[in-house]
Amino acid sequence: MSFVRDLLQTSTPSNVPLRSVESRHDQDCPAQDAPEPGPSTAQLHDRLADPQPIPAEPSVDPPIPPYEDEDFSSCASHKPTDLSLLYPSRDTEPSDGYPPSATSVCSTATNTPLPSRASSPLPFLYSGASSCSSDSESEPESPLLGRTRRQPPWREGDRRRWWSLSLRSDNTEGWRRKRRWRDVIWGMRSCKRIVRRLVRHPLFPKTPITILLTLLFLTIFGVSLTFLLIYILNPDKDPLPWRGYCTLPQHSAGPPSLSLSPTALLQTPLPTNFTPPPFPPPELDTLAPAGVFVGVFSMDTAVERRMLVRSTWANHVRSREGAGDGDGGVGTSRTVVRFILGQPRKDWERRVKLEMETYNDMVILPVPENMNGGKTHAYFSWAANNSWVPPLYQDSFTKTPEEFTYTNATNPAPILASHDPLLAHRDQLAYDSPQPWVRPDFVVKADDDSFVMLAELEARLRLELYKDPLPPPPPPPDRKQQSQLAQPGPQGVDEPAVLNFDQIASYFDFSSYVSGPPPAPSPDPAEPLSKDPLVFWGYLVKNRFMAGELYALSFALVDWVSKDPVVKTMTRGAEDKQTSKWIRSHPRADQVRWSSERCWIYDHPRAGTVYSHGFLFPSEVERVRDGVQRDLDRLAQQLAKEATAVAVAVPAGQHVPAPEKWSHSTVSKFGSRYSPPVSDLSLAYSVEALVEGSDMSMVHDDGSLSPDLAWKYREGRRKRYAGARVGGTVVVHFIKKNMWFLETAAALLQGEDVTPLERALGHARSTERVGGTDDVQDDASFAAEDDEGGPADDADVVADDTVADPTDDVYGSTDDVDGSTDDVDDKLSGAGVQDTAAYAHSDITGMPNSRTMVRRRRDRTQ
Repeated sequence: MSFVRDLLQTSTPSNVPLRSVESRHDQDCPAQDAPEPGPSTAQLHDRLADPQPIPAEPSVDPPIPPYEDEDFSSCASHKPTDLSLLYPSRDTEPSDGYPPSATSVCSTATNTPLPSRASSPLPFLYSGASSCSSDSESEPESPLLGRTRRQPPWREGDRRRWWSLSLRSDNTEGWRRKRRWRDVIWGMRSCKRIVRRLVRHPLFPKTPITILLTLLFLTIFGVSLTFLLIYILNPDKDPLPWRGYCTLPQHSAGPPSLSLSPTALLQTPLPTNFTPPPFPPPELDTLAPAGVFVGVFSMDTAVERRMLVRSTWANHVRSREGAGDGDGGVGTSRTVVRFILGQPRKDWERRVKLEMETYNDMVILPVPENMNGGKTHAYFSWAANNSWVPPLYQDSFTKTPEEFTYTNATNPAPILASHDPLLAHRDQLAYDSPQPWVRPDFVVKADDDSFVMLAELEARLRLELYKDPLPPPPPPPDRKQQSQLAQPGPQGVDEPAVLNFDQIASYFDFSSYVSGPPPAPSPDPAEPLSKDPLVFWGYLVKNRFMAGELYALSFALVDWVSKDPVVKTMTRGAEDKQTSKWIRSHPRADQVRWSSERCWIYDHPRAGTVYSHGFLFPSEVERVRDGVQRDLDRLAQQLAKEATAVAVAVPAGQHVPAPEKWSHSTVSKFGSRYSPPVSDLSLAYSVEALVEGSDMSMVHDDGSLSPDLAWKYREGRRKRYAGARVGGTVVVHFIKKNMWFLETAAALLQGEDVTPLERALGHARSTERVGGTDDVQDDASFAAEDDEGGPADDADVVADDTVADPTDDVYGSTDDVDGSTDDVDDKLSGAGVQDTAAYAHSDITGMPNSRTMVRRRRDRTQ
């Protein structure tokens, strides 16, 4: 019944018989090829009214494929293709790329159970395109076929191809932009495809527990890989032998060879019998002070650090005059400090200008604020034209700078800063027209995380100023003469003699083609070279460059750096390494003195770097040198034994590694965060614990040495400096926190010249010189009994400690001391105030001193 109901329904437009539409292609097609029209609607109603049996269709053999020699598709290509009746808006002209049969209005598919037309007697055409089409195939909203799939854009006939795109106005092809976006989309699709495959992989975690374990594993792997890369890329893996640096002579010659090992202590074999030169030398105060311009690199936001510098080492009397009674500021009377900044940001511009007007000690360079982007070169270029220092205010010196090219350059005295030299302030107050300022002898670059002792810095630069200049290197020999003087080496039997290019060039006389252009003519010997000092002073790192925390250039080098065109192309990069490259490219590079100071420039004790150890003073360095000297003596004896056993002994030179104990510090430990020796130390005790070799730094929780006892036996500043004005720490670097900065100021600038115990023992010494006391006589008799062979007790150990190295627990060696009465007198009258105090305290009170306790603890561990 449903079949009959469907037939009685009003036919849809898709079932309406279509009349054939003739086109210009139908004229060339035979009539038998035209499709027969199907039954009309009236004929269908007649059949329903008078039903007749439907005759069986005769069996038709399956269509046979066409043969190659029969052209059956020739007529199929000329089927009517006019779709104007169904789609009036569509172009009725067939395109060149598609056959007309693809747009035919006929269809072989039927929407009724009865065939719409009789079977065609013609054989079936196997053609790639249908010979006719129907509205059901053409309409996208056909209910039987569903929604047809949209053709891809590259198959649309009206889409423009890449060869038909026009050129843009800038003569670049417009299709490149579309192709670029197409490549981006293709890349995103590829990534999505890869992620989809990865997620669908059987080993991909899908449960919560596997996801957590995977994330944990990836985190551990990432952290481990990060630390591995840091360790590989970090050049500083072992602590430096700073004890050897303080004992052995440092580099003070021409530029170090690039072939020298970065870990070499010296360029020559280690000396065995030598005495370190004393510092300061006796003639220091007879030399006129050097003019030093110190530029402290800072930035707009570092206001607090600049204030700390102004109130501490830039202005403090112990920084400018030195230890003890000082020199009245004469040594640093030509030393000025200025802060060097780049262009401040907009938010800080007004504040920086107000600070400049208030303190008169800031310089703004015409470059953006940076660290390794050319600020150092801009600073030296500015200093070559605008750096000035006060002149000599006294003429009582035996030696003054003479015959320097920059000596006669002068400039009116500027407005002084509060931390400028005292003599400069007096000059402006005493005279209406103060003396003009002159060019500096040295221009110093320093970081704001460095603590600089100005008197120590000026004393070392003063000595460099008056050293004899390095002699010029000998001229290289001529290649022809070198080839003639060269002796032929031994040759094998089968090895023929080979002429070098120099011999061939000398024979054929075309040396200019082989050896290059002739050398430049040598300067006229009658024209004298400039006597300006060529000095590059600082901390030599790995025998390659001067460390960036502080280094000094003589003014002649600064003037050359500001003008050389090659240097102007080498301004970007690590500024300390770039500066060393500049000096190596100097025309007289072999005459530039590279003076290294590795002992008195170090990092803060809390830094934990390879350059870090406790605050150093000359008294501790003397004890360090004694220990290193003993190590060198043992090394010399070992080499002598090896020389007798082996024919040729390898001398101790630059390739000999330094002993590990040369890097030992009583305060800091490499790679570890600093921790106080005991907890709950007071402020003064905690600063004393940061001093290298002090008793406070060796206090432990076991109670063998109490903090109060260690504080009582501390050294005063006069004892630590051995009565000299200078000779101690020059720069403390890597002060990253303001608390560290204040600790450094307290350790180097504060403290008593003489402690109460030293003052009491000094009074006892003066009393003994007048008439003697019973206590001192008892001390002498007690020491005499010890010398006769009595049992060794604490007093004997203390007497031994008066001349022994307090770091014997590090070196493992002791010295025997005669305990006679004369030795006691020498102890009381010598310069060892602390050792005398310890001796008297142990004898009078009967208590062992701190060094005795350290010695006993060492004996127990052994």
